[in-house]
Amino acid sequence: MTVVLSGGHLSVEQLVKVARFNEKVELSADAIERIQKCRKMVERKIENHEIMYGVNTGIGEFSETVLEDDQLAEFQKYLIYNHSAGIGDPAPLEYVRGAMTGRINVHAHGNSGMRLVITQTLVEMLNKGVTPFVCQKGSVGASGDLAPMSQIALTLLGEGQAYYKGELLPGAEAFKQAGIEVPGLKARDGLATINGSNVLTAMSAILLWDTERWLKQAEIGAAMSLIALKANLKPYLPNIHVARGFAGAVRSAAAIRKCVDNSDLITGKVKVKVQDAYSMRSTPQIIGSAHDALKYAKEQVEIELSGVCDNPVFFPDEDMALSGANFQGTPVALPMELIGQAITMVSVLSERRMNRLNNPALSTGLPPFLATNPGLFSGLMLSQYTADTQIVEQKILCTPAVIQSIPAAADQEDFVSMGMNTAIKNFQILDNAYGILGIEMMAAAQALDIRKYEDEGDGVSIAKKVIRKHVDFLDIDRPLYPDHTAMKALVKSGEILEEVEKVLGDLA
Repeated sequence: MTVVLSGGHLSVEQLVKVARFNEKVELSADAIERIQKCRKMVERKIENHEIMYGVNTGIGEFSETVLEDDQLAEFQKYLIYNHSAGIGDPAPLEYVRGAMTGRINVHAHGNSGMRLVITQTLVEMLNKGVTPFVCQKGSVGASGDLAPMSQIALTLLGEGQAYYKGELLPGAEAFKQAGIEVPGLKARDGLATINGSNVLTAMSAILLWDTERWLKQAEIGAAMSLIALKANLKPYLPNIHVARGFAGAVRSAAAIRKCVDNSDLITGKVKVKVQDAYSMRSTPQIIGSAHDALKYAKEQVEIELSGVCDNPVFFPDEDMALSGANFQGTPVALPMELIGQAITMVSVLSERRMNRLNNPALSTGLPPFLATNPGLFSGLMLSQYTADTQIVEQKILCTPAVIQSIPAAADQEDFVSMGMNTAIKNFQILDNAYGILGIEMMAAAQALDIRKYEDEGDGVSIAKKVIRKHVDFLDIDRPLYPDHTAMKALVKSGEILEEVEKVLGDLA
């Protein structure tokens, strides 16, 4: 279904549909009118030689330099050349498509001042699958994501590079093959394309979508381990969590309860302790906190996706152009630091349960390291090592980027958000989280097969069945790296979640 971009609310889910799943986009009729109205105001001010930052002045340290009329279009071109200053590997296509989607929605407000053809060309690029080559690194997350957004703008000049039908082509050739006219850049067009934190915001939106799915799987993994460890499941009754009042904990306890319903532990066929360790007992409070953090971060990201992150901002009804700092990435970067920490926190919890499954002093009767012949075989001893090294990497990456500002542009830009660093490291944190959770789920499946319950629980039994399609029971020791890698890929794919929710409904 086509996503209509009107300058109104743009959700994380809508952005992911366009960025990852190639949903078509459309510019609303009202947005077209607003864009045209704003452009008329800008052109009138240019004719009247009114001074407007980035239109007829230089930028940054050169903001006091006034340009001649015949320099305006050339300035936009050289602006894009100069700012196409990223480095290294290309960003995934979904990040670039997400940034383009967000930028179109900014334009749709009618406060950006560029020509309508610029926005329409971005729409056409998305719909025809032309995606600019963008270096992932280069943005400091203030004045917008200037370097990566400039590589998008290069294609509007018929320059740079772009992917089309799986091939990396010169920008002009990609446009030609897709049947898109190169619009060129006139006064204001270039800065209006690049002057917002659209890349880091798109990356954050995609990460939030993936993180919510991962958290649900963390609850499924927890349920598997709880059953395998003969946990007391009374701490998962709603009474406790409603009494305290945190929505995330109420939600998490309910999701886990769904997964363990009708298990031998619920029906009383298996005797349990009066009280368990924290890693078994306080999962709803911990994963619930991550859900609450996710809700806050999502609200912030959607405000940014739906607002005007631009400079200057034009107000046609007031005949006004205001230069400010709506490009500043901090309102997104700060809550997204919390998400990296939340993912790491839940990963630590996952590893602690995996440790209990492995440790015969803590596992309530399971063999050491879940080995079928302990001593001759070492079972999943080294799986814990693999989880632990990934957790250490996560902890290192949790060092906040938002406090690492380095002044730039001759101290004109003397505080920057470094939000792109936050976005990049969050994906590294989540990548490790897939592997850590995969190892816990693999260990829990091993333990459940050893236990041989009559009923493992409604969701737990489904999850184990899916895992066994990808990783066999460890009867005799074998190299484990293929299993670890397969489990990581399985968790990342979301197959376990999808199969569980087919039967139990949404775990949210």
